[in-house]
Amino acid sequence: MNFAFTEEQELIRDSARKFLAEHATSERARAVMESDSGYDEALWANIAQEMGWAAMVVPEAYGGLGLGMVELVILQEEMGRRLACAPFFATSALAGQAVLFQGNEDQKSDLLGRIAAGELSASLAFSEPSMGWNLEDINATWRQDGDGFVLNGVKRHVVDGLDTDLLIIAARKEGSKGCEGLSLFALEGTLDGMACTRLVTMDQTRPQAQIELNNVSVSGSACLGAPGTAADALDKTLNIAALALAAEQVGGAQECLDKTVEYVKERVQFGRPIGSFQAVKHKCADMMVEVESARSAVYYAACIVDEGTDELAEVASMAKAYCSDTYFKCAGDAIQLHGGIGVTWEHDAHLYFKRARASRSYLGDPAYHRERVAKAIEAFDTSVDHFKYGGTV
Repeated sequence: MNFAFTEEQELIRDSARKFLAEHATSERARAVMESDSGYDEALWANIAQEMGWAAMVVPEAYGGLGLGMVELVILQEEMGRRLACAPFFATSALAGQAVLFQGNEDQKSDLLGRIAAGELSASLAFSEPSMGWNLEDINATWRQDGDGFVLNGVKRHVVDGLDTDLLIIAARKEGSKGCEGLSLFALEGTLDGMACTRLVTMDQTRPQAQIELNNVSVSGSACLGAPGTAADALDKTLNIAALALAAEQVGGAQECLDKTVEYVKERVQFGRPIGSFQAVKHKCADMMVEVESARSAVYYAACIVDEGTDELAEVASMAKAYCSDTYFKCAGDAIQLHGGIGVTWEHDAHLYFKRARASRSYLGDPAYHRERVAKAIEAFDTSVDHFKYGGTV
């Protein structure tokens, strides 16, 4: 594939890089880490409203700009460079996609319209204490109660879940198994029987929450689309989110490389910059090769999404597996090449290492995604033409 940015995409990347370099600084990220707020509210307001990024991938019919996956990946990569403390990933790559794929026209017009206008932040509550990433691992339940529904269960690792305006809850019909009976429910605000708790996590720049649902009553309109039909929408949402997260990992890995190269050019040992030593050169070169390969995987997958082929699951898993390993390796190498200063609280290297480790596990670690690719190959060989997040069907 001969891929190159269009002029419009170049402008998006350049403006995003310039804006985030000025507004998503390390100092602001550290201030958020020490505060009770889950994210930088001023940064989110700028991103969602002034910059219009929240509208980027929302279809024009619902008030958005109607751009594609490549544009989302561009923004995610630049956000990853700066560890931007804003609910962009949770809103655009998780919750917004779930509403787009599963909601009816009224729900999409309302929720996506407010997301596009920057009036609504959102997140998807999918994973549970078991930490499984398969659709069949969902144990939270729903049951019909007159014209409404009653929800029960526990959701964990909900990105930006404590401070977001809208939560999309994934649950299954009582008694159902596998991919059957799955529904998505849109909840605004804290309801009776619902408890939200901030989790203690390794990556303080991206807070997570636990959501407990104890006989939470919701109206019939809270269910996105028809009850029990959300498996395909949730499957596609998780694949899109995995790809968006992979793009963020590329940005973080690139920043680790850039900071490391800058440092080894300046750090003098034995009367010469340490970057002149062959061993250091080789390690930096290896980092560059890993980053460029990861970027190629991400943009290839983004093009596949925009072309509308049926390879989304496979390419998303390949990108997530490779980019997870690349970011983790580059973040570790950056600390090693920075020496003692790299492990201090004052230096930013540890922030990237923690983000690399946390994002490596979120939405499935590399081994999980390689297994998905292997199952896809097996499914193709046996003439099964599709597999869902977590296994063959």
